[in-house]
Amino acid sequence: MNVDEDHAHGSTTVHATQKWIRADGAPVRVLVVDDDTGVTDVLARAFRDAGWEVVVTGDGYAALRAAQDFRPDAVVLDVSLPDFGGLEVLRRLRARSPQICVLFLSARDEAADRTAGIAAGADDYMTKPFSLDEVVARLRGLLRRSRLARSDHGDHYLVVADLTMNEDTHEVCRAGNPVDLTPTEFEVLRLLMRNSRRVLSKALILDRVWDNNFGVQEHVVELYISNLRRKIDAGRKPLIHTVRGVGYVVKPPAG
Repeated sequence: MNVDEDHAHGSTTVHATQKWIRADGAPVRVLVVDDDTGVTDVLARAFRDAGWEVVVTGDGYAALRAAQDFRPDAVVLDVSLPDFGGLEVLRRLRARSPQICVLFLSARDEAADRTAGIAAGADDYMTKPFSLDEVVARLRGLLRRSRLARSDHGDHYLVVADLTMNEDTHEVCRAGNPVDLTPTEFEVLRLLMRNSRRVLSKALILDRVWDNNFGVQEHVVELYISNLRRKIDAGRKPLIHTVRGVGYVVKPPAG
């Protein structure tokens, strides 16, 4: 069974304090597609512990039938299936439901496999063995970004000086003025605001925002920081600071 030993028994902990629900208040629906029953059993248990509805299938045809009947919000999908490949399942799912969140969970760990999965339209790609906590956390992130689900605790705000971020609605304002950010700019800023006054290295930002799976270079972080400064700090007291040789930090202006 391709699960980290620490998470092979019992429930996960990442969802102990809050649950994620659909916009209409109904439980999130997750379809798990894998022919390894050991994997599907632990995933189904973790997702049900999170308060989600789960359907499990072991092949591509069954997955497509289940998707039509169950209408999932998210799909956890193996690349290798007994009848036809996960990439073809993904293609057919996308044709029916373009907004569905799809996470590949595969033993194929080559960079080319991850690239092929993302290029085919997957929202994320994880390799086996895996941590249950991380799978749940990544699905929550996909559901949040797609606006298909929200926390049952309501809106979550981050505030640094006059910069505010609503993590649920993705609204960002500086001094009450809306700031339009791309999804990746939003994630970089969210990481900095969640760690206000703490200096974050480029390597850490790469790891947290991009998972550093596709050879993204550190100069990309510099580019996004530059974009954020232009959108947030231009003409105002700066909130985003560079600590030379260390990294970046968001903090209120001195004085």
